[in-house]
Amino acid sequence: MECLKFASSTPSPRSGMFGKQLSSSLLTVDSSAQFFCCKADFAAASSSIQLSNIRYSCRFFAKVKWSSKSNRSTNHWILHSTAQIDNMITSNEDRSMWEACKQALCAFNLSEEEKDKILGKAFGLVHSPYWGEDHKKEIPKSETVNETLEYLRSLNLSDDDLSKLLKKFPEVLGCNLEEDLKANIKILKEQWSIEGKSLRNLLLRNPKVLGYNVDCKGDCMAQCTRCWVRF
Repeated sequence: MECLKFASSTPSPRSGMFGKQLSSSLLTVDSSAQFFCCKADFAAASSSIQLSNIRYSCRFFAKVKWSSKSNRSTNHWILHSTAQIDNMITSNEDRSMWEACKQALCAFNLSEEEKDKILGKAFGLVHSPYWGEDHKKEIPKSETVNETLEYLRSLNLSDDDLSKLLKKFPEVLGCNLEEDLKANIKILKEQWSIEGKSLRNLLLRNPKVLGYNVDCKGDCMAQCTRCWVRF
């Protein structure tokens, strides 16, 4: 490999050309082979040259690739979950009930796909780690969904708050209103003195607390997604 010499004051035409080639390669994030080749050549050319820009570019390259992969995975998941729901809803009556439940979510600025996802995970039509294999698949009634939403609004949660909460913990719509939601709010108030603004902030930060219905007290019962030990 030809050695490259760098002048201390005025860069030579060769070094200038090398710098332009390197800069161009660093900006071409979709050409990984050229990118890493330039990094190796650059490191071999002179140990006195700082490599901070190259390391930063590596991180940027990885981030771009990760985001692209993440978006593809999300789109695939939406398509797969929608297909699951369509396979479960077979009768006109079930379809009518499902659409009525989606109508109940209209105030929260959700897309049709997000509504399907939320209801699907809440009522077992789409697999959710929260339920595991315990939750039976069911077509919900709009009355059940509306009762839960009205109770959540009574906790000083705005429609914007509820939109965020439903995206974080869609399973809340499938939790039992009396045995889970109201019972857990009572525990938070009486045992932890959490209410008012503090309660609202907690629910936005960790809405899964609404669905905790197991307390193993340190002796694991293999239902960790619903256990108070996570609180």
